Amino acid sequence: MLGALIMSGTSSASREPELLVERLDQFTDQDLNALCEATDAAIIDGGGFGWVTPPGRRQLETYFRGVLLVPERDLFVARLNGDIVGSAILVRPPRNNEAQAFAASLMHSFIAPYARGHGLARMVTEAVEDCARELGYQILNLDVRDTQTVAIRMYESYGYIRWGEHPEYALVRGKSVKGYFFYKRLRRPKSGGGQ
Repeated sequence: MLGALIMSGTSSASREPELLVERLDQFTDQDLNALCEATDAAIIDGGGFGWVTPPGRRQLETYFRGVLLVPERDLFVARLNGDIVGSAILVRPPRNNEAQAFAASLMHSFIAPYARGHGLARMVTEAVEDCARELGYQILNLDVRDTQTVAIRMYESYGYIRWGEHPEYALVRGKSVKGYFFYKRLRRPKSGGGQ
């Protein structure tokens, strides 16, 4: 069901925010509502989720329910005081991609604008990295719009290496946006190749 991965903060008596990142394999109605609300807020803020305008609640719910059904995808959520305020997806290669079976991808990572400044983006990134390591992956890939300067700085500070750029990575409100591609080595390959 739900497995807590990283937790920070203390009890509500100390008035410190309670921060939690967990890998989710099912939704409560409250969780799905909070995730859709956070996603809408991130999209409106230009959060680079992929959508340029919020697609509507039904489509978001369908999308996130679908993520949980795909065997090669793991959904991580960030919680602030119990409410989901962001997420990221670990994407594992399909079984027929033996040549790239050593690498996974971090996709659609975001924190809603009203929940930023607590370190949740770093916590989500660490949780995805830890899971990828535990699953035996050597490389974690990601890509991001060049407009996501805070995310780019965070990834670079966490050891991600920018290996390429795409001059027309995305089209946002009729304007072409550049994108950057990153990777991070999670562990050294074993001799003889493979995972």
